[in-house]
Amino acid sequence: MRFPDSFLDDIRDRLPISEVIGKRVTFDKKKTNAARGDYWACCPFHGEKTPSFHCEDRKGRYYCFGCGVSGDHFRFLTELDGLNFPEAVERLADQAGLPMPVMDERQREREEKRATLFDAMEMATAFFEQMLQSAEGAPARAYLRERGLSAETQKTFRIGFAPDSRNALKEHLSAKGIKGEQIEACGLVVHGEGIAVSYDRFRNRIMFPIPDARERVIAFGGRALSSDVPAKYLNSPETELFHKSNVLYNFARARRVVHERGQVIACEGYMDVLALNAAGFPNAVAPLGTALTERQMLLLWRLHGEPVLCFDGDEAGLKAAYRAIDTLLPGLEPGRSARFALLPDGLDPDDLIRQEGSEAMGEVLGNAVPLAEMIWNRETASSLFDTPERKAMLEKRIRQVIGTIGDAGVRRHYEQDMTDRLAVYFGASQERQAGRARGARRDGSKAGFRGGVFQQREGGRGSVSASPALLSTGIFKKGRSHVPLREAALVMGACNHPALIEAFFEEFVSLPLTAQSAEGLRQWLVDLHAECAGTGKAMTYEAIGGRLETSAHAETARQMEMQLTQNRIWQFRPDAAFEDALDGWRQAYSLHMRARSLRNELKAAEVAFSTDDSEENQERLNSIRAEIEREEGTEALIDGFGAPSGRPMRAL
Repeated sequence: MRFPDSFLDDIRDRLPISEVIGKRVTFDKKKTNAARGDYWACCPFHGEKTPSFHCEDRKGRYYCFGCGVSGDHFRFLTELDGLNFPEAVERLADQAGLPMPVMDERQREREEKRATLFDAMEMATAFFEQMLQSAEGAPARAYLRERGLSAETQKTFRIGFAPDSRNALKEHLSAKGIKGEQIEACGLVVHGEGIAVSYDRFRNRIMFPIPDARERVIAFGGRALSSDVPAKYLNSPETELFHKSNVLYNFARARRVVHERGQVIACEGYMDVLALNAAGFPNAVAPLGTALTERQMLLLWRLHGEPVLCFDGDEAGLKAAYRAIDTLLPGLEPGRSARFALLPDGLDPDDLIRQEGSEAMGEVLGNAVPLAEMIWNRETASSLFDTPERKAMLEKRIRQVIGTIGDAGVRRHYEQDMTDRLAVYFGASQERQAGRARGARRDGSKAGFRGGVFQQREGGRGSVSASPALLSTGIFKKGRSHVPLREAALVMGACNHPALIEAFFEEFVSLPLTAQSAEGLRQWLVDLHAECAGTGKAMTYEAIGGRLETSAHAETARQMEMQLTQNRIWQFRPDAAFEDALDGWRQAYSLHMRARSLRNELKAAEVAFSTDDSEENQERLNSIRAEIEREEGTEALIDGFGAPSGRPMRAL
């Protein structure tokens, strides 16, 4: 029995491969990272004591580094249990809660028709590629060169050219045996009532094939070369193959590198994807002429639990970011969120990369704003909440927004986060009003509200919250990219002494970090450790250095290494004795976790005092602040520390 491809895809989408394999193996707790959909176990196909069998939910594949077996959901059951393919499909459909399809004659004909349509789209793609290299395609090649798209990029993305003809493609496909109704079903020609003879939809346009998750071309996007056409960009219409709300451009290619990069970037269009790819960001995808849909968010979450949503730095881009918030919220659950990268005003990714280079783009992505902060900025940016009624309206509006979150646990934490922000914000508002009153008494004038930026205490430290229009400016970038010294020491200690990861594996895997750049490097090290363990290779300082130099985290590592040098934190340098690095990491971790606990306690105490300024709450607040001051002044001294290296120690 032949099953529809769409049915098999539904099984893969609904059923993570770890659920299939997890029924037959026990996943190794040390090497597995369930939050990233990354699982390791002893291979069920051959006897072994060290886990070298790996499966990954994002790719829906498994591979054993020991015996070389590999496959997907269905192959796992056919090879391990000896089932035939229909039996494997039936078992997995039952596990996924999907009824088995009943293939009547009509459905069979539909599947055969779809297969022919894929053939027609492949022929059209090859035709456009050929036309790009012809004499007629010279203006298109010149345009692509001006946009910085190399011949290699053009070949990778199969970019082509549609000639300025009403029937060139139609005649080409007809000569290949493709029927007129099939060409129409692919959306390649304009036809219908009032049109006597169908004609090519795409004319005098640069053509961008749009592949599905299996890399089959299902649609096209065309960029006009002439300036006097109604639509500069034109996409294929909805067809049997193409439903634009279910597709992300470059999904299949990005999926192959997301694990290595530790991130996926969702930008606004396919030209943005091409610019990012050319600048060294192959992990970028884009919707196709629509705002992000719930289905597209599910596809993003299949790739990564916290995608970065990148929007142009203009009013339209900000509105699109705000719409995305409402799309995101119902699907949030533990391990699923998003961050927002807002480009400098008036620029798209291609503009920014051309003007300031790929490093500037990397900085924008590294400074991406968490979803909670984006919600807060959206709700507070446009109004002044200086009366009880306006404050109540803000609270009501935020409750309504948070109420759309589907998962009860996540919703509860967002409610607490917003309650904390409101308490601090209203407190700051009162201080501003008092300041304005004092100013008015001094100079007899009214101080006008300037808005945009205000000071906010969070976790016991001063931080700046800004309106969305200011989030991507240079004013805020330095603070966001800063890595606290102790976090730099913990991560670079593991880089320079990889045996620390083995010694403190559980602590390092779950190490809480506030700096996103440090967190990215930490996760990269965890992934590399798992890869080395799977292949049986030692994770050495030299091996890390070689891989790190060509990774996306090289600049982060250099900056953190400079921090350690400038602050004379020598015990985590490569030339320090391992015994000193071991003791230093243990002590730094202890201080880091204690400081984090105190910051959380301080935050709770401040919220309690803001709602009830009793003597008891005041005393608790003062006590925690005093404890933080003592902790920050503590010298991390250990008896005999530094003796193996013959050096004194500097506190972390």
